[in-house]
Amino acid sequence: MANERKEQLKNQGRLLIRCEDRPGIVSAVSTFLHKNNANIIESNQYSSDPENGTFFLRIEFHLDDLNDKRQELEQQFSEIATTYSMDYRFTYGSVRKKAAIFVSQEPHALVELLWEWQNGDLPMDIEVVISNHEIAREMVEALGIPYHYIPANKDIRKEVEAEQVRLMEQYDIDILILARYMQILTPEFVERFENRIINIHHSFLPAFIGARPYERAFHRGVKLIGATSHYVTNDLDEGPIIEQDIERVDHRNSIADLKKIGQQIERRVLARAVKWHLEDRVIVEGNKTIVFQ
Repeated sequence: MANERKEQLKNQGRLLIRCEDRPGIVSAVSTFLHKNNANIIESNQYSSDPENGTFFLRIEFHLDDLNDKRQELEQQFSEIATTYSMDYRFTYGSVRKKAAIFVSQEPHALVELLWEWQNGDLPMDIEVVISNHEIAREMVEALGIPYHYIPANKDIRKEVEAEQVRLMEQYDIDILILARYMQILTPEFVERFENRIINIHHSFLPAFIGARPYERAFHRGVKLIGATSHYVTNDLDEGPIIEQDIERVDHRNSIADLKKIGQQIERRVLARAVKWHLEDRVIVEGNKTIVFQ
């Protein structure tokens, strides 16, 4: 199934655009693609304000022999980009993003990612799994994925991150996924991978930021619990939100019940956020995101 998906994507490209909103943008882009014999298969757009706002556009297209035509296509489009002062990028379905997954003692989110990846629903190459525990080694290595155990605590954080950075460079990593990796990252590490670190937080942010959210939710008597996937910034648990979900609970649910329900939410929320990032459906704007689902 994964190989079939790769074959489907080899002639698919994406174009993401951010610029000042003005008439003619969609017409110019679609005309350009038509002149190059590209067929638009999906198009999404959003304007923050039709008068002097910011315009966002994501177009997915099919073009035969796209890999051979990429350079010429991008060179031609640069003229349009200059005319409209566009911040833009082309991406290609044939170029799979390389992922590193970080995990600690709770493997449920990792298991979901591995399952979705095996099914071909997460178009990425999992190059390495990094953990400060050994618990997930067997399941990861059984799939032929390198597993690096790096003990971590606040006293050796810089040494640990130096090794992690070395591994990110060795494997040429595009995206870092924190699948319940329970260590604080330093500002230097986060800045190095800006908008490329995706975290799953076991809370419906901004409620119950920080540790032990289920215990605090239980004692508060909440009727909804949730999970939030977001890009990591140096403001703890306050990075741009990609996806959230919730489930209803009531007074009969124990702390253990809340954790079990919460883990189910975490798994699906993280998988969706990663999928949308891989498909270039997320544009970061300040501390918010535009997500073209």
